[in-house]
Amino acid sequence: MECSEIISLLESLSPCFYAESWDNVGLLAGNRKKEVSKIYVALDATDEVIEEAVLMGADMLVTHHPLIFSAMKKITTDDFIGKRIVKILENSISYYAMHTNFDVTHMAELAADRMGMTARSVLSVTCEGETGKAGIGKAGILPEEMTVSKCAELVKEQFGLSQVKIFGEPLRKVQTVGISPGSGKSVINDAIKSGVEVLITGDIDHHEGIDAVARGLTIIDAGHYGLEHIFVPYMVKYLEKECSGVEIYSAVKKEPFWYI
Repeated sequence: MECSEIISLLESLSPCFYAESWDNVGLLAGNRKKEVSKIYVALDATDEVIEEAVLMGADMLVTHHPLIFSAMKKITTDDFIGKRIVKILENSISYYAMHTNFDVTHMAELAADRMGMTARSVLSVTCEGETGKAGIGKAGILPEEMTVSKCAELVKEQFGLSQVKIFGEPLRKVQTVGISPGSGKSVINDAIKSGVEVLITGDIDHHEGIDAVARGLTIIDAGHYGLEHIFVPYMVKYLEKECSGVEIYSAVKKEPFWYI
Protein backbone atom coordinates (compact mmCIF):
# COMPACT_ATOMS: atom_id res chain seq x y z
CA MET A 1 0.00 0.00 0.00
CA GLU A 2 1.07 3.55 -0.57
CA CYS A 3 1.78 5.58 2.57
CA SER A 4 -0.88 8.12 1.55
CA GLU A 5 -3.52 5.37 1.57
CA ILE A 6 -2.55 4.39 5.11
CA ILE A 7 -2.63 8.03 6.15
CA SER A 8 -6.18 8.27 4.81
CA LEU A 9 -7.16 5.29 6.94
CA LEU A 10 -5.57 6.82 10.03
CA GLU A 11 -7.25 10.17 9.44
CA SER A 12 -10.63 8.59 8.87
CA LEU A 13 -10.16 6.97 12.28
CA SER A 14 -8.96 10.17 14.00
CA PRO A 15 -9.30 13.32 11.87
CA CYS A 16 -6.52 15.84 12.45
CA PHE A 17 -8.97 18.68 13.12
CA TYR A 18 -9.69 17.11 16.52
CA ALA A 19 -6.10 17.79 17.62
CA GLU A 20 -5.40 20.60 20.07
CA SER A 21 -3.93 23.80 18.61
CA TRP A 22 -0.60 23.26 20.40
CA ASP A 23 -0.26 19.70 19.13
CA ASN A 24 1.65 18.37 16.12
CA VAL A 25 0.02 15.44 14.36
CA GLY A 26 0.05 13.83 10.95
CA LEU A 27 2.97 12.90 8.68
CA LEU A 28 5.97 14.46 10.46
CA ALA A 29 8.78 13.01 8.35
CA GLY A 30 9.18 11.00 5.18
CA ASN A 31 7.51 10.41 1.86
CA ARG A 32 3.73 10.02 1.62
CA LYS A 33 4.18 8.36 -1.79
CA LYS A 34 6.36 5.56 -0.39
CA GLU A 35 5.20 1.98 -0.79
CA VAL A 36 4.63 0.44 2.63
CA SER A 37 4.88 -3.28 3.35
CA LYS A 38 5.79 -3.10 7.06
CA ILE A 39 4.45 -0.77 9.78
CA TYR A 40 5.85 -0.42 13.30
CA VAL A 41 3.52 0.90 16.04
CA ALA A 42 4.65 2.41 19.36
CA LEU A 43 3.64 4.95 21.96
CA ASP A 44 6.80 7.05 21.60
CA ALA A 45 9.50 7.40 18.94
CA THR A 46 12.37 6.63 21.29
CA ASP A 47 15.88 5.63 20.21
CA GLU A 48 15.00 2.01 21.03
CA VAL A 49 11.76 2.11 19.03
CA ILE A 50 13.42 3.64 15.98
CA GLU A 51 16.24 1.10 16.14
CA GLU A 52 13.73 -1.76 16.29
CA ALA A 53 11.77 -0.29 13.37
CA VAL A 54 14.96 -0.11 11.33
CA LEU A 55 16.00 -3.67 12.23
CA MET A 56 12.57 -4.98 11.22
CA GLY A 57 12.77 -3.16 7.90
CA ALA A 58 9.71 -1.00 8.64
CA ASP A 59 8.61 1.40 5.92
CA MET A 60 6.35 3.37 8.27
CA LEU A 61 6.40 4.25 11.96
CA VAL A 62 3.14 5.21 13.72
CA THR A 63 3.25 6.61 17.26
CA HIS A 64 0.87 8.30 19.65
CA HIS A 65 3.21 10.99 20.99
CA PRO A 66 4.82 13.22 18.33
CA LEU A 67 8.60 13.20 18.16
CA ILE A 68 8.50 16.82 16.91
CA PHE A 69 6.53 19.20 19.12
CA SER A 70 8.05 22.66 18.82
CA ALA A 71 9.64 24.34 15.80
CA MET A 72 13.12 23.13 14.84
CA LYS A 73 15.50 25.38 12.89
CA LYS A 74 18.08 22.66 12.34
CA ILE A 75 17.82 18.90 11.76
CA THR A 76 21.25 17.50 12.61
CA THR A 77 22.71 14.66 14.64
CA ASP A 78 24.02 17.23 17.16
CA ASP A 79 20.55 17.22 18.76
CA PHE A 80 18.94 14.05 20.14
CA ILE A 81 15.62 14.76 18.38
CA GLY A 82 17.42 15.66 15.17
CA LYS A 83 19.45 12.47 15.45
CA ARG A 84 16.26 10.41 15.57
CA ILE A 85 14.73 12.24 12.61
CA VAL A 86 17.90 11.76 10.57
CA LYS A 87 17.85 8.03 11.30
CA ILE A 88 14.19 7.80 10.30
CA LEU A 89 14.89 9.55 6.99
CA GLU A 90 18.15 7.70 6.31
CA ASN A 91 16.21 4.45 6.54
CA SER A 92 13.41 5.69 4.30
CA ILE A 93 10.77 5.42 7.03
CA SER A 94 7.66 7.56 6.84
CA TYR A 95 6.78 8.76 10.33
CA TYR A 96 3.20 9.53 11.41
CA ALA A 97 1.89 10.69 14.81
CA MET A 98 -1.70 10.75 16.08
CA HIS A 99 -1.90 12.38 19.49
CA THR A 100 -4.72 14.54 20.87
CA ASN A 101 -6.86 13.74 17.83
CA PHE A 102 -6.72 10.09 18.89
CA ASP A 103 -7.30 11.12 22.51
CA VAL A 104 -10.54 12.82 21.48
CA THR A 105 -11.84 10.11 19.16
CA HIS A 106 -10.73 6.90 20.86
CA MET A 107 -8.31 6.91 23.80
CA ALA A 108 -10.72 7.79 26.61
CA GLU A 109 -13.41 5.55 25.12
CA LEU A 110 -11.02 2.59 25.09
CA ALA A 111 -10.00 3.30 28.68
CA ALA A 112 -13.64 3.63 29.77
CA ASP A 113 -14.36 0.27 28.12
CA ARG A 114 -11.70 -1.37 30.27
CA MET A 115 -13.28 0.09 33.42
CA GLY A 116 -16.78 -0.97 32.37
CA MET A 117 -18.06 2.61 32.60
CA THR A 118 -21.65 3.39 31.55
CA ALA A 119 -23.63 6.62 31.02
CA ARG A 120 -20.55 8.24 29.47
CA SER A 121 -20.10 11.90 28.62
CA VAL A 122 -17.18 14.07 27.56
CA LEU A 123 -15.11 15.12 30.57
CA SER A 124 -13.42 18.19 29.05
CA VAL A 125 -14.96 19.62 25.85
CA THR A 126 -12.34 20.87 23.38
CA CYS A 127 -14.24 21.06 20.09
CA GLU A 128 -17.49 20.55 18.22
CA GLY A 129 -17.48 17.55 15.91
CA GLU A 130 -19.94 16.26 13.33
CA THR A 131 -21.71 14.32 16.06
CA GLY A 132 -21.69 17.11 18.65
CA LYS A 133 -19.34 18.08 21.45
CA ALA A 134 -16.04 16.22 21.67
CA GLY A 135 -13.03 16.44 23.91
CA ILE A 136 -10.58 14.89 26.32
CA GLY A 137 -11.54 12.19 28.82
CA LYS A 138 -14.81 10.53 29.77
CA ALA A 139 -17.09 10.80 32.80
CA GLY A 140 -19.32 7.89 33.67
CA ILE A 141 -20.46 5.31 36.19
CA LEU A 142 -18.63 2.20 37.39
CA PRO A 143 -20.49 -1.14 37.27
CA GLU A 144 -20.97 -0.97 41.05
CA GLU A 145 -20.15 1.19 44.02
CA MET A 146 -16.74 0.32 45.46
CA THR A 147 -14.04 1.65 47.73
CA VAL A 148 -11.25 3.76 46.29
CA SER A 149 -8.87 0.90 47.12
CA LYS A 150 -10.95 -1.56 45.11
CA CYS A 151 -11.21 0.92 42.24
CA ALA A 152 -7.42 1.29 42.26
CA GLU A 153 -7.03 -2.50 42.15
CA LEU A 154 -9.44 -2.59 39.20
CA VAL A 155 -7.32 -0.01 37.37
CA LYS A 156 -4.17 -2.07 38.00
CA GLU A 157 -5.89 -5.23 36.76
CA GLN A 158 -7.47 -3.73 33.64
CA PHE A 159 -4.35 -1.85 32.51
CA GLY A 160 -1.75 -4.42 33.57
CA LEU A 161 0.01 -2.19 36.10
CA SER A 162 2.14 -3.09 39.08
CA GLN A 163 1.12 -0.03 41.09
CA VAL A 164 -0.84 3.23 41.08
CA LYS A 165 -0.68 6.35 43.26
CA ILE A 166 -3.77 7.50 45.16
CA PHE A 167 -4.69 10.93 46.48
CA GLY A 168 -7.64 10.46 48.83
CA GLU A 169 -9.13 8.14 51.41
CA PRO A 170 -8.81 4.41 50.54
CA LEU A 171 -12.16 3.43 52.10
CA ARG A 172 -14.23 6.18 50.45
CA LYS A 173 -17.11 4.67 48.46
CA VAL A 174 -17.22 5.82 44.82
CA GLN A 175 -19.16 5.04 41.67
CA THR A 176 -19.09 8.17 39.47
CA VAL A 177 -15.72 8.31 37.76
CA GLY A 178 -13.72 10.34 35.26
CA ILE A 179 -10.92 8.87 33.16
CA SER A 180 -8.37 10.84 31.17
CA PRO A 181 -5.38 8.85 29.85
CA GLY A 182 -2.08 10.72 29.74
CA SER A 183 -1.55 13.90 31.71
CA GLY A 184 -4.72 14.86 33.61
CA LYS A 185 -3.71 18.12 35.24
CA SER A 186 -5.81 20.18 32.86
CA VAL A 187 -9.02 18.22 33.46
CA ILE A 188 -9.16 18.42 37.27
CA ASN A 189 -11.49 21.44 37.26
CA ASP A 190 -13.73 19.83 34.66
CA ALA A 191 -13.85 16.64 36.71
CA ILE A 192 -14.95 18.59 39.77
CA LYS A 193 -17.56 20.48 37.76
CA SER A 194 -18.84 17.18 36.36
CA GLY A 195 -19.39 15.91 39.89
CA VAL A 196 -17.25 12.79 39.54
CA GLU A 197 -15.95 11.28 42.77
CA VAL A 198 -12.69 9.88 41.44
CA LEU A 199 -10.46 10.85 38.51
CA ILE A 200 -8.25 8.18 36.92
CA THR A 201 -5.38 9.79 35.04
CA GLY A 202 -1.61 10.39 35.13
CA ASP A 203 1.12 12.94 35.83
CA ILE A 204 -0.45 14.42 38.96
CA ASP A 205 2.04 16.16 41.24
CA HIS A 206 1.93 16.70 45.00
CA HIS A 207 0.13 20.05 45.10
CA GLU A 208 -2.42 19.19 42.41
CA GLY A 209 -3.22 15.94 44.19
CA ILE A 210 -3.73 17.32 47.69
CA ASP A 211 -5.64 20.35 46.35
CA ALA A 212 -7.99 18.06 44.42
CA VAL A 213 -8.70 16.04 47.58
CA ALA A 214 -9.43 19.27 49.47
CA ARG A 215 -12.06 20.02 46.82
CA GLY A 216 -13.69 16.60 47.16
CA LEU A 217 -12.02 14.80 44.24
CA THR A 218 -10.10 11.56 44.73
CA ILE A 219 -7.36 10.90 42.18
CA ILE A 220 -5.90 7.60 41.04
CA ASP A 221 -2.66 8.37 39.22
CA ALA A 222 -1.89 5.39 36.99
CA GLY A 223 0.91 7.16 35.17
CA HIS A 224 1.12 8.67 31.70
CA TYR A 225 2.30 5.44 30.09
CA GLY A 226 0.10 3.37 32.40
CA LEU A 227 -3.16 4.30 30.69
CA GLU A 228 -1.99 5.23 27.20
CA HIS A 229 -0.16 2.02 26.29
CA ILE A 230 -3.57 0.77 25.11
CA PHE A 231 -2.97 2.81 21.94
CA VAL A 232 -0.53 0.20 20.64
CA PRO A 233 -2.68 -2.98 20.64
CA TYR A 234 -5.67 -1.01 19.36
CA MET A 235 -3.73 0.43 16.42
CA VAL A 236 -2.15 -2.93 15.60
CA LYS A 237 -5.59 -4.54 15.40
CA TYR A 238 -6.99 -1.67 13.31
CA LEU A 239 -4.09 -1.68 10.84
CA GLU A 240 -4.12 -5.47 10.52
CA LYS A 241 -7.80 -5.27 9.60
CA GLU A 242 -7.53 -2.35 7.18
CA CYS A 243 -4.12 -2.85 5.55
CA SER A 244 -4.27 -6.08 3.60
CA GLY A 245 -0.84 -7.44 2.71
CA VAL A 246 1.00 -5.13 5.12
CA GLU A 247 2.92 -6.62 8.06
CA ILE A 248 2.25 -4.90 11.40
CA TYR A 249 4.78 -4.94 14.24
CA SER A 250 4.66 -3.25 17.63
CA ALA A 251 6.81 -2.23 20.55
CA VAL A 252 6.70 -4.53 23.55
CA LYS A 253 4.75 -3.15 26.53
CA LYS A 254 7.39 -1.77 28.89
CA GLU A 255 7.06 1.05 31.40
CA PRO A 256 9.75 3.70 30.73
CA PHE A 257 10.87 3.80 34.38
CA TRP A 258 11.36 1.53 37.36
CA TYR A 259 11.16 1.74 41.13
CA ILE A 260 13.63 0.67 43.79
